[in-house]
Amino acid sequence: MRALLILLCLTLAGHSAAADRTPSAKRFLKRDAAWFAGDEALRVADNLVTWQADNGAWQEEKDLVSAPYSGDRKKLKGTFDDHATTDEVRFLAKVIAAGSSKPAHRESFDRALRCILSAQYENGGWPHRPPPVKGYDTRITFNDNTMSRLMWLLREIATEKTYAFVPAETRQACGKAFERGVSCILRCQIVVDGRRTVWCAQHDEVDFSPRPARTFELVSFSGMESIDLIRILMSVEKPDAETKAAVEGACAWLDAHRIKGIRVEERSGLLSKDKVVVQDPKAPDLWARFYDLKTARPFFCSRDGIPRENLSEISHERRNGFSWYGEYARDLLAKDYPAWRQRLGL
Repeated sequence: MRALLILLCLTLAGHSAAADRTPSAKRFLKRDAAWFAGDEALRVADNLVTWQADNGAWQEEKDLVSAPYSGDRKKLKGTFDDHATTDEVRFLAKVIAAGSSKPAHRESFDRALRCILSAQYENGGWPHRPPPVKGYDTRITFNDNTMSRLMWLLREIATEKTYAFVPAETRQACGKAFERGVSCILRCQIVVDGRRTVWCAQHDEVDFSPRPARTFELVSFSGMESIDLIRILMSVEKPDAETKAAVEGACAWLDAHRIKGIRVEERSGLLSKDKVVVQDPKAPDLWARFYDLKTARPFFCSRDGIPRENLSEISHERRNGFSWYGEYARDLLAKDYPAWRQRLGL
């Protein structure tokens, strides 16, 4: 029994350490300015610089802060996906704002910002990862909030005091890039029978139509990715009629497509855990990750690319390795949307 308890403690400690490493830079961002002026922050920044890929971005889901990168630089694949790059930029900015005089820190920040700005399409969208790209990587990517995260960062650089070290011309360029992003979001919004709805996780970089990505990520109305896009639109200080209509239409669509009376339960099996949908009239409202573009009904998909009506019908690997249901729009509809309408006197 004692041996089992020791093993359990070690396992939990390992999980805790893993959670503390990912995402790597984010866990430090709430530290105060004094910490960012200290030796530990400078050491973390030194490590971050070594992990920056040649394209100016960073890899996702890696521990970029504990030690410097010592491998083949050609293997570093910088991306915008899975929360990569944005928090690394924020961290370096805080270190620079706190007084770092190391040229490598400023050079790394500048290279990352150039990467983000230059990757933006003329139509305002961003691809899945910095160019050169091919396949679905070229799509305007809302998946996992990729584009909205870049836009929030650029808004911060344009407006917040932390980035006062950035030249005024560059900060203005960041503000303009945000505005072009808003225009792109509006052009991508799916319109059905003259009514504005929500967005797909990816859109065509030329004609703005909904597009697929990986084999299980089919074209759809997205119940998750649409949320942060709406918040972006709500953040516009003086929205025009089109922006207001986009928010109203998207929120109305989400309100009409609540899923009631079910919850997703994780059950332990002999060898693995499994997600199961159970009936529960007291469960909070849910939204599906994907809704069919024709029927607006939720669907689920394995790597075979065949949509299914029920979560139980797809593979164990995809059922448990992806977010299919969530309370995605709960706070948006209950708090953010009413506050936005009140702010605008609607």
